[in-house]
Amino acid sequence: MKTLRQAQVGQTVRVVKLHGEGALRRRMMDMGITKGTEIYIRKIAPLGDPVEVNIRGYELTLRKEDAGIVEIETEEN
Repeated sequence: MKTLRQAQVGQTVRVVKLHGEGALRRRMMDMGITKGTEIYIRKIAPLGDPVEVNIRGYELTLRKEDAGIVEIETEEN
Protein backbone atom coordinates (compact mmCIF):
# COMPACT_ATOMS: atom_id res chain seq x y z
CA MET A 1 0.00 0.00 0.00
CA LYS A 2 1.48 3.32 -1.09
CA THR A 3 0.25 6.53 0.54
CA LEU A 4 0.29 10.18 -0.43
CA ARG A 5 3.00 10.62 2.17
CA GLN A 6 5.36 8.48 0.04
CA ALA A 7 4.69 10.24 -3.28
CA GLN A 8 7.45 12.25 -4.96
CA VAL A 9 7.40 15.86 -6.15
CA GLY A 10 6.12 16.12 -9.72
CA GLN A 11 4.09 12.90 -9.62
CA THR A 12 0.42 12.71 -10.48
CA VAL A 13 -1.34 10.08 -8.43
CA ARG A 14 -4.89 8.76 -8.10
CA VAL A 15 -6.67 8.16 -4.79
CA VAL A 16 -7.51 4.49 -4.28
CA LYS A 17 -8.90 4.60 -0.73
CA LEU A 18 -9.20 6.96 2.19
CA HIS A 19 -8.32 5.30 5.49
CA GLY A 20 -9.10 6.76 8.89
CA GLU A 21 -12.29 7.35 10.80
CA GLY A 22 -14.64 10.02 11.99
CA ALA A 23 -13.88 13.71 11.75
CA LEU A 24 -10.52 13.32 10.02
CA ARG A 25 -11.96 11.20 7.23
CA ARG A 26 -14.93 13.57 6.81
CA ARG A 27 -12.62 16.60 6.68
CA MET A 28 -10.45 14.98 4.00
CA MET A 29 -13.53 14.18 1.92
CA ASP A 30 -14.79 17.75 2.36
CA MET A 31 -11.46 18.99 0.94
CA GLY A 32 -12.10 16.92 -2.20
CA ILE A 33 -9.92 13.91 -1.48
CA THR A 34 -12.19 11.09 -2.64
CA LYS A 35 -11.72 7.80 -4.49
CA GLY A 36 -10.59 8.29 -8.09
CA THR A 37 -9.43 11.89 -7.67
CA GLU A 38 -6.14 12.84 -9.34
CA ILE A 39 -3.61 14.68 -7.18
CA TYR A 40 -0.46 16.42 -8.42
CA ILE A 41 2.37 16.59 -5.85
CA ARG A 42 3.58 20.18 -6.10
CA LYS A 43 6.02 20.55 -3.23
CA ILE A 44 7.25 18.76 -0.12
CA ALA A 45 8.92 20.68 2.70
CA PRO A 46 12.57 19.79 3.47
CA LEU A 47 11.65 17.70 6.52
CA GLY A 48 8.66 16.13 4.75
CA ASP A 49 5.98 18.12 6.55
CA PRO A 50 3.80 19.64 5.06
CA VAL A 51 3.00 18.32 1.58
CA GLU A 52 1.60 20.78 -0.98
CA VAL A 53 -0.65 19.34 -3.69
CA ASN A 54 -2.95 20.47 -6.50
CA ILE A 55 -6.34 18.79 -6.39
CA ARG A 56 -9.55 19.62 -8.26
CA GLY A 57 -8.13 22.94 -9.46
CA TYR A 58 -6.89 24.32 -6.14
CA GLU A 59 -3.79 24.11 -3.97
CA LEU A 60 -3.96 22.22 -0.71
CA THR A 61 -1.39 21.76 2.02
CA LEU A 62 -1.58 18.61 4.15
CA ARG A 63 0.25 17.50 7.25
CA LYS A 64 2.39 14.40 6.85
CA GLU A 65 0.13 12.43 9.20
CA ASP A 66 -2.97 13.33 7.19
CA ALA A 67 -1.25 12.44 3.90
CA GLY A 68 -0.51 9.02 5.40
CA ILE A 69 -4.18 7.99 5.39
CA VAL A 70 -4.63 8.55 1.64
CA GLU A 71 -3.88 5.33 -0.28
CA ILE A 72 -2.76 6.07 -3.85
CA GLU A 73 -1.68 4.54 -7.13
CA THR A 74 0.75 6.24 -9.49
CA GLU A 75 -0.24 7.26 -12.98
CA GLU A 76 1.51 5.18 -15.64
CA ASN A 77 2.58 7.28 -18.64
